[in-house]
Amino acid sequence: MTLRPATPVPFDALPNPRGGAVRLAELALAEALLAFEQRSEGTSALVRASQALRGAGWLSAQRFTDALVRVSPLAAAGDPADADSARPVFGAALRDFRAALERHNLRELSCSPVLFNHYRALSTHLSEHTPGSTVAFEDLALAARPVPPVSLHAQPADQLAHLRARYERALLPVLRSQPDSGSAAALAATNAALDELDLVFGELAGPDPYDFWRLAKACAKALRLGGRATGETDARRFYARCNLALADHARGIELAPRSLVRATLALLWRDYALFGAAAEDADQVEVLHDYGLTVDWHVAATQASEMLWEAGAAEAQAFTATRTTLTRELGLLTVNANAYEDFLQTADASISALTEHARAADQPEKADPTEALQAGGAAYRLGSAACALGLGHVALLADALGLAWRRRAHAGVSTPAVRAHVIVGAPPARTLEQAAEALRATLHKVAAGVAPPGGNAALSALTRAIEQGGA
Repeated sequence: MTLRPATPVPFDALPNPRGGAVRLAELALAEALLAFEQRSEGTSALVRASQALRGAGWLSAQRFTDALVRVSPLAAAGDPADADSARPVFGAALRDFRAALERHNLRELSCSPVLFNHYRALSTHLSEHTPGSTVAFEDLALAARPVPPVSLHAQPADQLAHLRARYERALLPVLRSQPDSGSAAALAATNAALDELDLVFGELAGPDPYDFWRLAKACAKALRLGGRATGETDARRFYARCNLALADHARGIELAPRSLVRATLALLWRDYALFGAAAEDADQVEVLHDYGLTVDWHVAATQASEMLWEAGAAEAQAFTATRTTLTRELGLLTVNANAYEDFLQTADASISALTEHARAADQPEKADPTEALQAGGAAYRLGSAACALGLGHVALLADALGLAWRRRAHAGVSTPAVRAHVIVGAPPARTLEQAAEALRATLHKVAAGVAPPGGNAALSALTRAIEQGGA
C-alpha cells in the first residue's frame, strides 16, 4: 500500500508521514495544475511555490520549481497535438512533482530519478531558447551542499599506464552493454568487465580519505548493487569520465575535476538516499559521511515488511490530516507536533555535544581524531533529524558542520602515510565554533515556534573552509 498522491507516479522511496509540509507550495502547485488544464495563466502560482520552498529550505525542490516557472510560458503557448511541444512535458513534470512534494521526503525530492528525468526534459526545451545551458543529476541532488577538493595521489607512471590500459580494455564492453540482453554469454562478459573495472579502482585507490579513486570505487559498487551499472546514461558517463580522469592522473594533475567529483558523489548517494542502507553497506555509508551526506538505516528485509511499513505510514498520515491539533506551524512549514517534540529533545543533546567539541578543538595540543569523529556524528544525527522533520536550512547547516568535523578528524590522523597525502587542511576551530553557535541560535528559534532563517553566514563560512582548504 502506498500513500495516495495527487496522481499515481512510479516513485520508489517511502513516504515520510511525520515529515513537514510546505502547504503554501502544495496549494500553489494545485492552482498551477488547474490553470494548466484550463489553459490559463499559472506562472504566478509557480513563482509563489518556488518562493515558499526556498523559504522552507527545500532547495532541490525550489530548483525544480524554477524550471517549471521558466517552461510555463512555452507550455501555455504549445499545441497539445504537437509532439515536440513543451506542453505534454510540462504537464507530466508538474503532476509528478506535485505528487512527490506531498510525500514530504526531502531526500526523494533531491535524488529521485523520476524527477530528474522530468527536470532534464524541461531543460531540453529551455535549451532551445537558451543555448549552452546543461543540467546534471547533481544539480538537484547536491543543491547548496559544499563538496571538498578530492585528490589524485601521485603514483609511478608505468603503474598508471598499466592500469589505464586494463581500464580501457574493460570499459568498451561496459559501454556497449545492453541491460535487457537475453544472452547469457553477453551478460557474463559484461560482469567480467565490471569486475575488472572494480579491481582497477581498488588498485588506484590511495590512503587519503579524499582520494578520488576511493570515491569512484564506492560509486561503482553502489551502481552494481542497484542494478544501474549498465544501460543507464549517467552510469556510462561515470565510467567514461573516470577514463579521462586516469589520463589527468597520468599527467600529474593532483586534484580531480570538481564536476566529476560532484557527479560521482551524487550517483553514490542516490539509491542510499532513496532506499536507506543496511548493515552490509557500512563502508559505503562511511564514504558518504566523509562528504557530508547521510542516509537512513533500514531494517525491513522482505517485501512484506516494506508493505506493512507503508500501510502504517499511510494510516499515520491520514490520521494526522484529520487532527489539526497535532501540527505546529514554523513559518511556511507545517510539522507533525509529536515529531517536532521528538526533534527538539534529540537536537538539544546534539548541539550541546557540538558546542563542547568546538571549544576543545581550539587547543591543538589536545586534538583527538576520535573526538572529531564523534562531533561529526552528532552533527549528522541532528542533520538527519532536521531532514526528516522538513527543516531544510537546519539540515544543510548541520550536514556541512558534520563534513567539517570529518575533515578535521582525517587531518588529525596519527598515521604518517595517510597524513602525507592529505592535501586539504582541516577547517579552523573558530569556524566550527561559530557554526555550532549558529545552529544553537537556530534551534532556539525552532523551539520558540519561529521559522529558521536561510542563507546564514555560518553556512557560507563552512562552505568556504571546506571547499578552499580550511584556511
